[in-house]
Amino acid sequence: MELGYSVADAAFRDEVRNFLDEKLTPELRATGKRMTSVYADYETTMTWHKALYEKGWVAPSWPVEYGGCDWSVIQHYIFSSELSAAGAPSLSPMGLGMCGPVLIGYGTPEQKAYYLPRILNGEDFWCQGYSEPGSGSDLASLQMSAVSDGDDFIYNGQKIWTTHANYANRIFNLVRTSKEDIPQRGITFILIDMDMPGVKVEPLVMLSGEHIQNQIFFTDVRVPKMNVVGKVGDGWTVAKYLMQFERGGHAYAPGLHTRLSRIARMAGEESGNGGGRLIDDPDFATKLAEASVEISSLEYTEHRIMSALSHGEAPGAESSLLKTRGTEISQRVTELALEAVAYYALPFQPHATAPGGPVPGAPSITPNETPVGPDYSWPVTAKYLNDRAGSIYAGTNEIQRNIMAKAVLGL
Repeated sequence: MELGYSVADAAFRDEVRNFLDEKLTPELRATGKRMTSVYADYETTMTWHKALYEKGWVAPSWPVEYGGCDWSVIQHYIFSSELSAAGAPSLSPMGLGMCGPVLIGYGTPEQKAYYLPRILNGEDFWCQGYSEPGSGSDLASLQMSAVSDGDDFIYNGQKIWTTHANYANRIFNLVRTSKEDIPQRGITFILIDMDMPGVKVEPLVMLSGEHIQNQIFFTDVRVPKMNVVGKVGDGWTVAKYLMQFERGGHAYAPGLHTRLSRIARMAGEESGNGGGRLIDDPDFATKLAEASVEISSLEYTEHRIMSALSHGEAPGAESSLLKTRGTEISQRVTELALEAVAYYALPFQPHATAPGGPVPGAPSITPNETPVGPDYSWPVTAKYLNDRAGSIYAGTNEIQRNIMAKAVLGL
């Protein structure tokens, strides 16, 4: 694969940089720099979503006919790299990266015509209804029921660990429409409005203090059968297609490179206690080098997957590899950041960071109050705590290794 930039690629890179210089405000940059979650808060997300939508860059991996960009693989990589380098906040992947591709692949013409424009312009903000109490990694054991009643289904059950359900106006849901001997059968993929009678959202506060996750209770919720995506009872096929995009539809490497460079700069600061610079410690320098090699290795796999996506292919089993290595390397990077900031990791001060949601009970901050430590240290601990979930969400890494063993190695 030729990785050098052509004249056209360099011109595209300059176009992206000029756009970021113009639209990425100091407030957005500050949020991106201090994020403690993989998600920005709702207000920041929608502000940045609007800017990208107006440029036509909000869903670059979608087919052009649905609002995507006719970019080469290297242009996709340039875009991701420049966003990371500039400190742009992330967008919610639920609509753009999951529900949208599923509708493109399995939706009816009417569903595509209605929902896809609303995902693009941000009118609809989606959440994902997969996990249930007792049905997380073993998703096929889900029990939320949908009982047929004329032209509708009536839903009863519970979903859990639902990101930003407290802001979403729609949810894509896996439900059980029949009980079969094989648990993967009888599951249906359906779209539900969050404002329907009988839908109740309750918060789940994370270890990092953020309210990002939620649990949702469905009590006699009536939804039209026309909201089913794919065939009734064949939702497992649709869900597997979606999870390929959830696990492998975005690039980890550009953001990891940026974060590792930031840690190297942290380690280059004087400790202030006579201990010198951590970057001069051969052991720590070796850890940085090892992480850099791992990120570069991941990067080449991402290039192959971006190539497949640009030709309309699904990521396939390699999405499990990306999810596994991407989240594990990310966790390792957070550990290096903790080591770099040393005792400045101790204070709990979410008011000095940009969490992915509100932090109930967080200390207030007065105009003349200065957070403890240098500004680069403020989000480190909360990011470390938040990232512990990375190897669990979107299918645990143990499950991903089982998928790779079966699909790639034939075990």
